[in-house]
Amino acid sequence: MFVLVSLTGQAQETKTADKAPIKKDSIKPKTERYGLRVGIDLFKLSRSFTEKNYKGLELVGDFKLTRKHYLATELGNENKTVDDDKLNFTTKGTYIKAGFDYNTYENWLGMHNMLYVGLRYGISTFSQTLNTYSIYYSHNYFPNPAIESGQKFDGLSAQWVEVVAGIKAEVINNLYIGFSFRMNNLISSKVPENFDNLYIPGFNRTYGGKVGAGFNYTISYFVPIFKTTVKLKEKETAKKK
Repeated sequence: MFVLVSLTGQAQETKTADKAPIKKDSIKPKTERYGLRVGIDLFKLSRSFTEKNYKGLELVGDFKLTRKHYLATELGNENKTVDDDKLNFTTKGTYIKAGFDYNTYENWLGMHNMLYVGLRYGISTFSQTLNTYSIYYSHNYFPNPAIESGQKFDGLSAQWVEVVAGIKAEVINNLYIGFSFRMNNLISSKVPENFDNLYIPGFNRTYGGKVGAGFNYTISYFVPIFKTTVKLKEKETAKKK
């Protein structure tokens, strides 16, 4: 009887175990967010309030293509008056730059911080107004007063390439602060007759040559658009990090 009771109990336990539901893996697959980051250049915006001879605004944006590659663009306008020893002129115009960034920073999964290098192609359309000028003399025997001009040169344009290096860091959820340095090389420009493009919106001062430099300090917001599932290999890499 003892043996029969034991066998009956064991058989019931076996049947109960067979009928017990199988627990599924509750671990959710990891996802990576992709989207658009849009912002504004605080450097140009602050100059508009602190410099009486400057008004400018630049909007910036980038779109994440892969974990390392981003499409990037900047769109802006500038109104700047330059007052040199021999001439005073005003430049007004708009510009657009488009290109890509490569992120060298190894983010954890879900992060979008950047330590990047990139390339841009810039196009600007603008006008120049010669306000005043002085005639150069090799001696200072006579006074050299400024001569009023007001001559305006419309329909000017320029194209250039620039190399970019910068960073973007998340300060709070989806909000980023960044800055970048730019080295520009002028490809072509439409030069007015009896004058020169001494300042080009988006390119900055030319100093009579083809090389220029720039800087921006940005605040931007990341807008998620879609998510993708991270592959097993990427999961293992993320765990190691």
